[in-house]
Amino acid sequence: MPDLPAVAPGPLAVAFTTALHRAGLPVTPERAAGLTRALQLVPPVDRGALYWACRVSLVTDRAQLPVFDAVFSAVFDGLLDPADSRGDPTAPPSIGSEPRTGPSAADDRPAREGPAAASGVGTSSSGNGAEGEREVLLAAASAEERLHTTSFADLTAEELESVRHLVRRLVIGTPERSSRRTRPSRRAGARLDLRRTVRTAQRTGGDPVRLVHARRRTQPRRLVLLCDVSGSMEPYTRVYLTLLQGAVAGARAEAFVFATRLTRLTRQLAIRNADQALARAGATASDWAGGTRLAEGIGRFVADHGRRGLARGAVVVVLSDGWARDDPEDVAEAMRRLRRLAHRIVWVNPRKAAPGFAPLAGGMAAALPYCDALVSGHSLTALDEVVAAVREDILG
Repeated sequence: MPDLPAVAPGPLAVAFTTALHRAGLPVTPERAAGLTRALQLVPPVDRGALYWACRVSLVTDRAQLPVFDAVFSAVFDGLLDPADSRGDPTAPPSIGSEPRTGPSAADDRPAREGPAAASGVGTSSSGNGAEGEREVLLAAASAEERLHTTSFADLTAEELESVRHLVRRLVIGTPERSSRRTRPSRRAGARLDLRRTVRTAQRTGGDPVRLVHARRRTQPRRLVLLCDVSGSMEPYTRVYLTLLQGAVAGARAEAFVFATRLTRLTRQLAIRNADQALARAGATASDWAGGTRLAEGIGRFVADHGRRGLARGAVVVVLSDGWARDDPEDVAEAMRRLRRLAHRIVWVNPRKAAPGFAPLAGGMAAALPYCDALVSGHSLTALDEVVAAVREDILG
């Protein structure tokens, strides 16, 4: 059978679910992500396999099947051989292409109006609608792939705004740590809770008939983000601040920006409205697009906030290209002090994606020995690596 176009599973899943959404089906981003994982784990070898992968991942009600089959046929018929046996006139119809007994005209109206009006999927046998839908699919996949793989510095203003909307959906999580608080446990090996055991023994005349065990509770580690907003980072600053705003609002992270001095923006970025949060942040940080003082910014954070508990046991993310006016020795000393407090340090350097990159800049070279991970974060796909590096446990 003909091969599928060379499109990655992610963009293919996003474009197909977009076509379904336009046809009126309630397809969520989570289901699109599930389809991506399904296509990566079990690449489809024929039309039937692709149909069932999409159907199992995206269809939640039998009433959705007529619309789903219409969109699937319009998108993929012609790209895939609809017969299991090519050239066999007696071959049964392919999965999903068999005729269905539709509901009454009144009940079927939304289903017929959805694909025809929103996605261009019609009932004509000319094939023009199917060809147009395939072109829309490939165009959408190409645009989506560009948004995911192109550096933030090379995107247009409209594309950058679309990327910011996607960045807001990123969920940043940190590894778990043991809390001082305990909870009762029936698991073998848990330590004996003497206080609860004695309290329980009062019900049986002071005899400890039942031993109560306990284990420590767990909670996510604190997340701290330090973002360089100097002139050299300007092409990436707006996206990174959107990332900071999402982390503060969703993960209760602490956010700081620095150029020539350090500014805490946790309160300004805590509101849900991303545009309003960025406007408040821009009004607060007066040294926007200035020079870079890495040692001053990181050292001031450690002295004013880190030692007071903000960095103790936390995952600290530094977003900077490492170009600094400071003496490398001062940068190394500031990072050494931060290293003593933090559980994990992740450095995000968008210049890392450049061909032939080497961490030779004075600030970057001085800071690298104290980092647990160095990632680029220059594109949407690279931000997934940032999220993974933050979530990874240094002991894991």
